[in-house]
Formats: sequence, structure tokens, C-alpha cells
Amino acid sequence: MCHHICPVGNATGQERNTARARALGISLVNRDAIDLSEIMDNIYECATCGACVHDCVTGWDPVMFTKEVRLQAALEGKLPDYIMTLVENCLTTGNAYGKTEICDDLINIISAHSKISDTLLYLGTDAVYMVPDQAIKAIKVLDKADVSFTVLDKEPATGAQLDFLIGAANETKEQMAACAKTLDEYKTIIVYDPNDAKAIKQLYKEYGIEISANVVTYTSFVADLIKKGKLKTKISDKEVVFQDPYQLSRDLEETEEARVIVSAYANLKEMLLNRGDTVWAGNILMNQYMPDIIQMVAKRRIFNATSIGAKTIITASVAEYACLKAIAKDIEILSIEDLILG
Repeated sequence: MCHHICPVGNATGQERNTARARALGISLVNRDAIDLSEIMDNIYECATCGACVHDCVTGWDPVMFTKEVRLQAALEGKLPDYIMTLVENCLTTGNAYGKTEICDDLINIISAHSKISDTLLYLGTDAVYMVPDQAIKAIKVLDKADVSFTVLDKEPATGAQLDFLIGAANETKEQMAACAKTLDEYKTIIVYDPNDAKAIKQLYKEYGIEISANVVTYTSFVADLIKKGKLKTKISDKEVVFQDPYQLSRDLEETEEARVIVSAYANLKEMLLNRGDTVWAGNILMNQYMPDIIQMVAKRRIFNATSIGAKTIITASVAEYACLKAIAKDIEILSIEDLILG
């Protein structure tokens, strides 16, 4: 019943990319018809975005069984080489990209917020290493509202990337526990990346990792700043659509906070598939091993926007921002920070 909803399947047009086909492949392994290694490329074509789970009327959870297969492959030493490289990077550098240095401009603005406070802005791997200009803008938005906050020069990994790659392995839980210990040194954690927010607010609880700090998403925090009048707003004549990150809209059931922000600066028009029905627009991690398909996914989401005459897409996910921005031609891609800073 979710045959029509997979963003990867819709982009490629291939039956193998549907949740049903993936389940059939796993069934063949369970019946000893094929070896686990034979289906692993297909297993890693799943974005775990949960669109299939959201639409399913049968009660199946393709995200759950996909992550379980990834864990099993890790335990059996049957991960594809390109995935093993990303896993090893996570374990040695804290990020799947193997990055150890950040850009000078980001270093400078982080150093200006090194003083310990009760509030921590957690930027996340994608922003810090892959899209640093957006990390800088995220900091500038809070500065504009005169928020007192700390930014770490070396953030501990949340474990979100390992969870995507190998599921609930011991290594994943250990990385999450170490991060939780650091975060608990603060009263409030503002999480910039929706993927990290999902990990900290949802997965930590599922894996028995406790965190006493008050964890809020960046979008909810900024929306609250607007409601309290701490950010000056002015609605322009710009008409925009908003790309809901599935981590916020489906996993954390947060849909209106970003709309409070966008509506304070522009005229918001909704795409047909929005909020809990949102369509994933790509991520930086999967772009490391299947860039052509990620481009297809992003192009299809842009088509959804241009089909209703939209000329500007606003994002709240640094990963989706990067994927959409990389291939956008006749449409403007802006982050929430871009909208606020003007």
C-alpha cells in the first residue's frame, strides 16, 4: 500500500526501490535462497524517511526491518565496502565524511561563543563540515536576537550517522551515550540539524540513553523568539513554499514552528505534500555513495514546487538545503536563516 510514496522509488522508477521489493529481498535471505550480501546495495538505497510507514495501512514498518538488516550485515561482516568506509570514518573522526578541520570563518564565529553558558547551540556534522556557511548563519540568527549561548569547537557526534549506517549497534549506543554526557553539562540544548534532533529527542529514549537537559529544535527555539518579539520581522512580497524535514514533521510531529518563522518574513504557499506527508529531498550522507539518485530525488521535489508555480523553496534541514541548492536552476533555495537575515 506504500508502493507510490517512496521518494527514491519515485525518482528512479525502479521496482527494487519500493519498500515491498526490499521486503521480498529480505524474505529470500531468510529462506536461504540468496546470501545477505546480495541485497545490501538495495538495503542502502533506503533513506529511512518513513514515508512508507506513515502511509502503510497494514502495520508493517519498513524502516525498522531495513535498519535491522543493516545491523545484521555489520555483525556478519557483510557491509558493502563503501558503507564500511563511512562507518570507519564515524568511529575515527566522529563523522562519516572523515573530516577533521573546519573552515576559518566558522572557527572565528565559534570562538566568539566559547564562553560557557546554560544554553548550547549544537550545529551538527553536516553543517560544521559540509555546509559551514549555514552553520555561521544559524549562529548569526541567535546573535541577532541577543541570545546568550555556547558553541563547542569540537562537538561530540550524536550517533545519528552511525544509526543510519548500522542501526542499534553497540558502537552507535556508545557514541550516543558519550554525546549525552557532554550535552548534560547544559540546561538547554538547541539542536540545529533535524537529523540530530530526532536522534537526541527520540532515538536516545528508544536505546535507553538518558539526557536531563532540555532539548529543543532550532526551529521551535527561533519560532519562540519571534513570538516573544526578540527578532524583528517584516513580511515581504516574496511568495515561498516550505520543505518539511521528515525528522521534524513525521518523527517529532513538529510542523507549525517553521511555518511561524516563514510566515513572519514571506507569504507561505503550501505544496500538495506537506507536513506529515512531506517528500524527502535528499541528504548529504547518501550523496557520498549514490549521488546520481540523490540528484533525481532533489529534482523531483523541485518539480513538486514548480508545478504549483513556486519560485522559492525554504528549508529547515541543512542536508536538504545542500541537495536542493546543488541542482536548482530556475528556482531559489533558501534556508530559514537566509530568510531571517535577508
